[in-house]
Amino acid sequence: MRRLPSRSTGLPLTSGCKGVRDSRAPVELSARGIILGALICVVFTAANIYLCLQSGLTFASSIPAAVIAMAVLRPFRDSGILENNIVQTIASSAGTLSCMVFVLPCFVMIGHWADIPFWPAFGICAAGGVLGVVYSVPLRRSLVTGSDLPYPEGIAAAEVLRVGEGTRGTGDTGEARLGLRAVLAGSLASGAMALLVGTRLLAGEVAGFVRLGGAATGMTVNMQLALFGAGHLVGRAGGLAMLAGLALAWGVGVPVMTLLHPAPGPAADLAMEVWRHKVRFVFAAAMAVTALWTLVRLARPVARGIGSAIAAQARRRAGEALDRTEQDMPFGWIATLVLVLLVPVAVLLHGFIAGTPLAPLEAPLIVAGVAFVALTGFLVAAVCGYMAGLIGSSNSPISSLAIIGVVAAAGLLSILVEPHLAPDARPALLALALLVAGLVLGVATIANDNLQDLKTGELVGATPWRQQVALIIGVLAGALVIPPVMMVLGHAYGYAGVSGAGPKALAAPQAVLIAALGRQFIDGTVEWRLLGSGALIGLALIVFDIWRERRGGWRLAPLAVAFGGYIPPGTISIVIIGALAGHGFDRHANTHATTPRHAALIRRLGVILASGLIVGESLVNVVLAGLTAAAKTGFLTVPDSDWPLALVGDRFAPWSAALAVGVTVGAVLMLYRWAMRQRGVGG
Repeated sequence: MRRLPSRSTGLPLTSGCKGVRDSRAPVELSARGIILGALICVVFTAANIYLCLQSGLTFASSIPAAVIAMAVLRPFRDSGILENNIVQTIASSAGTLSCMVFVLPCFVMIGHWADIPFWPAFGICAAGGVLGVVYSVPLRRSLVTGSDLPYPEGIAAAEVLRVGEGTRGTGDTGEARLGLRAVLAGSLASGAMALLVGTRLLAGEVAGFVRLGGAATGMTVNMQLALFGAGHLVGRAGGLAMLAGLALAWGVGVPVMTLLHPAPGPAADLAMEVWRHKVRFVFAAAMAVTALWTLVRLARPVARGIGSAIAAQARRRAGEALDRTEQDMPFGWIATLVLVLLVPVAVLLHGFIAGTPLAPLEAPLIVAGVAFVALTGFLVAAVCGYMAGLIGSSNSPISSLAIIGVVAAAGLLSILVEPHLAPDARPALLALALLVAGLVLGVATIANDNLQDLKTGELVGATPWRQQVALIIGVLAGALVIPPVMMVLGHAYGYAGVSGAGPKALAAPQAVLIAALGRQFIDGTVEWRLLGSGALIGLALIVFDIWRERRGGWRLAPLAVAFGGYIPPGTISIVIIGALAGHGFDRHANTHATTPRHAALIRRLGVILASGLIVGESLVNVVLAGLTAAAKTGFLTVPDSDWPLALVGDRFAPWSAALAVGVTVGAVLMLYRWAMRQRGVGG
């Protein structure tokens, strides 16, 4: 990946790039910050759970939390950027830990649970999540401080915190206020558009599908300025890699598969059905192979990072005073926490095995399960850290890692354990595979989030160990909320695929897919041709990348290419558009700016505008999710509970699509034009 000087260093808009420099020690991990962060985490987790069960998507909570923290803590004179950063660190777990709903409904779908029980569900979320925090600690030095990865949301959160700090009177307030105007402009634009989408005056997605003989294909683009902003932060290299994956999936995979499996009906239905049930599996396998290759490539820097962490701890014990910004959680604590956390993992495994046909093999299964979670969890944490750095936490393919986890667990159980048991043991084997996958998913979600937070902390001068402690608090707060919220939603609507679920059953798309895939492995009905094809594609991407690396030319990150084919087309397409547009904006700034300082300012304003786009839409989505939940539960009476703010109906759809494209393009051009016309103090 190329280094992004204008996005991670460059011209500072405040003098607080490394935190608040004051004669007094800055307030950081405070009681009021912990309470505020936990409250925000609880609210955002509840909203994210509903959104994820309904659509399979979540919204990032770190940037909205940073905005709320700055507003709430502003009256306190001793509050500053470091305390605000702790609040967003605690709250950020809401957007990622809620991804546990990818697995938890599976236990209801397969009949293992009649409902979501509190303690087992809390244990899965808490044990996996805290293990994710711990595993990501030694990765900080290799994937954050020693990496060129852009960490789009981490940088965006840092920019929001900086401009908020600048307006408190520290640093160059003229440029800080300019940055604040950029945040507000981006936030208002994306928030207004999200609100208009909620009224259905603007379409949330623009799609076009065609049939070419017996084949079908097409494309969708989500009209989400937040995803456009994330793309701007990702940069050209990541955008081009994802574009290659999108082209492979929808230019080759979907047309070929629809040609081989013809079916009547609209082109859109056929193409999306084939992508969901065939092409996506191909790219999930490609992601598994390229993820393993990424781990191989990361082995050396990760080892160096761990060695550096151990060396830093040795210097601390020898009496050397490390700089505050280099103080990670002590290595002894890390080792102790890992061992302690494996105890509840063993308890959970015992609860799933005792009293089932698996009981005769309980001891070896518990030992193997604990070892699988411990080892696979660390590998997954490294992959998640890399992907979070490449494309951001919100767009990182967490669901694919859940799929890989259940495939690995179910595959091993079907090969090594099932032959020694009667056929009636299959349901218990499936539940055990899902449990192990859920624990690994907990590691993945939080490692994915923690490294993004540590990037923010690096940019604002935070103390790493305080952030790591803060995120553990956030994990526990979120884990307390997930079971009761899921219980309420399950009673109100039920889950798709579960007998007795009503007409408004929650779709839970990832859970349905994961449960089906786990059942296929246990029952021996897997489509190996799809997975084998994906593995070959992954190998081809790796070989191509090695060849390009040796020739010294442009490269395409194999994991990012596979990611481009796996993620829904509407989501990935707008990210790609944002990445290419952001690159064009930077080039235009370099060409037309009057001085290098002016060019740096414009590029930085582009980053802050992109950050604002994420802020505004995220905050509005919180409100819309709450209104939708109120409408679904009957607290709010509206004609259409799916669209509580709807002003128009389906007949307006053609106009709403055209308006959405026009508004999106117009908003981006206006914001970019505004940034190009700005000059900083002395610029």
